Formats: sequence, structure tokens, C-alpha cells
Amino acid sequence: MFLPRSFKPADLSGSAGFVFGGFWYHVLLMAARNFRELLESRWEHGNFLCVGLDSELSKIPVSAHKGTVYETILSFNKAIVDATKDLVCAFKPNSAFYEAHGDEGWRALRNTVSYIHEAAPEVPVILDAKRADIGNTNDGYVEAIFDHLGVDAATVHPYLGAEALQPFLTRAEKGIIVLCKTSNHGAGEFQDMLVDGEPLYRVVAKHVARDWNRNGNCGLVVGATYPEDLKEVRAIAGDMPILIPGIGPQGGDLEKTVAAGKDSRGRGMIISASRAVIFASSGEDYAEAARRKATELDGAIRKAM
Repeated sequence: MFLPRSFKPADLSGSAGFVFGGFWYHVLLMAARNFRELLESRWEHGNFLCVGLDSELSKIPVSAHKGTVYETILSFNKAIVDATKDLVCAFKPNSAFYEAHGDEGWRALRNTVSYIHEAAPEVPVILDAKRADIGNTNDGYVEAIFDHLGVDAATVHPYLGAEALQPFLTRAEKGIIVLCKTSNHGAGEFQDMLVDGEPLYRVVAKHVARDWNRNGNCGLVVGATYPEDLKEVRAIAGDMPILIPGIGPQGGDLEKTVAAGKDSRGRGMIISASRAVIFASSGEDYAEAARRKATELDGAIRKAM
């Protein structure tokens, strides 16, 4: 299906959406979205904060609870999206917090993604799913994540190699964000193991930057909890996007993160904060508190830049 590069998702609103109908509207909308282009546009506005929608049911404020799990999670997510959408470069739901609730959770995730496309069509959605398997299994993951959910990017792990990940890597319009040096304190158990005298995370970064990124759609995950390692990976990755979790409760230093993580253009960073933003308050002002925290982080990132 050919669409001109000037085409925007908003072009499908109104009468166009009516003419095409629900299915074709969805197909054309997804075809019109390109993760890297959306991300670059947000960077141009100076937005580097990614809000993680880790909407753990037990932590959602009582005032936000509705009649069902589905309604509670979706309503909460909508409020967070509305409160922060002008401050972010991406939203990042973690699939675990939705899969835990079966059909209701999956439906909440799907409709959260749809709502972001509707309310903030300029903001890309990253599914933090950490998927990867053998090739034909990955076909199923790709169809579920990109075609049914409609997200713009997904996290994957590199352990099975590039050949197995081809169903992801060939989706040139999507972002394929590969785990490299994760933010958890036990990350070094394997990621710091030496391979021919070099830490494994550096080997992964080199493979992704040198061999896997032929469609210009790859990125890497490096935790803010390891700023020196982040600096090393940036030197390897060039101007590839780096998703940087670990700001907030995990203890990542924002100034060190920005200094180590920005690329040659002063861009390249997707700085993720989840609990610190979405659970900034347990009271009725949870959305307002989320905006205050997101505004604080956005300002701190801009100052560090």
C-alpha cells in the first residue's frame, strides 16, 4: 500500500475515517506511522521524557477505580496520557501489568494504545515486552504487537541472534529496541561477562549497530543506573536511539544520564520514568501530580542538556 510521505494520521479523521470504515482506517493509520519519524519530531520539540504506563492495579489510586479491572486501568491511563502528552517523546506500557489480568488487561492495553493514537497521534508508543524467540514464533509476536495492538516500537532481547529476530528487524517502520545493559542491579551476571576480553553488553551494541540496523529502525536499552556503560554504548551506537530506564526509584542520576546518553546532535535519548510519574500521588489529584512530576523531569532534562 502506497502512502505519500506528506500523509499524516490526522488526514484520516472526519469523512475519511467514515469512508474507510474501522478496519481499513486502522490499516491505513498504522501504515502512516513511522517510529523514528515520530520520535525525531518529538526530539525537535525538546521532548526526551518517556512516561512508562506500568499501571499496576494495586497501586492505582482508589479514587480512580471503576466497576471493572478493564475500566479502571483504561480510565487511569487516559488520565495520565491527557496530563502528560505534551511533555513526552513516547509512552511505554509494560505488557506484564496488562497480561496479568487476562482478557480485561489485554483489552485495556489495546484500547490504551488506541487512545494514545487518538489523543496524541504525534507521540509514539513503545511496548515494553522484551520478546524474542525462534523465527516463526516471532511472526506471531510481530503480528500481535504491531498489527493487532498497533504499537510503534517494541523491546526485544538479543539472545537468539539476528536470524531469529528477522520478523522484527524487517519491519522498517517500527522501532526494534534491543536489550543491551539493563537497569536492574543484577544485570552484570551475564551482561558484564567477557567475550574475547570485552563485556557482552558492548558486543551486543556492536552487533546491533553494525549488522542489525540495516533498516535504520534499531535502538538499544541501557539503564541510567550505569552511566559509564551508557557512555560506552553511545560511542558504539552513534546516533541510534537509546531507551534509558532507571530514573526515579531505581536511582539513576539524570545529569550523568544526559551527559552520557545524548548523541552527536544532542538527541538520541528516550529517558523513561514510570512509577515516579504515574504514581506521584495516591489521592484524587493523581493526574495533576503526574503532570507536576513529568514537568519537573522535563525541566531537569532540558537543564541538563
